[in-house]
Amino acid sequence: MKNIKYLCIAFLIIACNQDDANTNADEATLLIETLADLVAQNNVQIDNVIACASGSENPNETIAYVYPRPGASDLRYFETVDATVDKNDFELYTPVDIESEDFFNGFLRTFTVQSQEEKWVIISFQEDGDLHISNPIRLKHLTQNTILTDEVAIDQSQEAMPLFSWENITNQEDAIYFQVVSDENNDLLSGTYTFEDNFRYYELDNVVLNITQETPPELVIDDPYGFLLMGVSEDNWVNVLAQRTFVAQ
Repeated sequence: MKNIKYLCIAFLIIACNQDDANTNADEATLLIETLADLVAQNNVQIDNVIACASGSENPNETIAYVYPRPGASDLRYFETVDATVDKNDFELYTPVDIESEDFFNGFLRTFTVQSQEEKWVIISFQEDGDLHISNPIRLKHLTQNTILTDEVAIDQSQEAMPLFSWENITNQEDAIYFQVVSDENNDLLSGTYTFEDNFRYYELDNVVLNITQETPPELVIDDPYGFLLMGVSEDNWVNVLAQRTFVAQ
């Protein structure tokens, strides 16, 4: 009987300890009321997340885009109450309970948010045991909404190596241009950044940042493809978003 008694006591102690551990974990989760709370609990890598945001056809809607490197997890979206606050004060960023969605079949992820206020946004994820956070993103959907267009020129005089150019739709606030070439299944073939208003698939002469994970395939003549362009300002707002489909020649 004594053995049974001691076993019961031991079981109760273990159960209580497990309850305490669960309670502590829950309390830790509850303590993340601001980005500063999350930063305080992690080793942090600042300015190590590629992210930006654009408007949409809905005037109160913004879409944030993020490149979650392979192995990234726990994507989170934080925002300030408005755009007048100090963008560098992590205490002012609160989490938004929203799930990210696939973009280019998950190569990129997006957060779609409805808001009648312009704000600052930061996106974070976990990678290799560290918390990685983006630069602040300035939402401008009410005062300078993203221009949506298909006005990208495509020169296919060089076989299966189209030259894309967009000098006619550039914005004076553009700091960099992001380009995606995708196949008919919407799989990303290449993702590149240039300072110049042109890009040739697949040459890297003027590419300043490349997120393409593998050497992309050669384009197949007569197959359909897609091209996406973002003109991004220094505050990570997308001034121009252009999309076109084309058939490789």
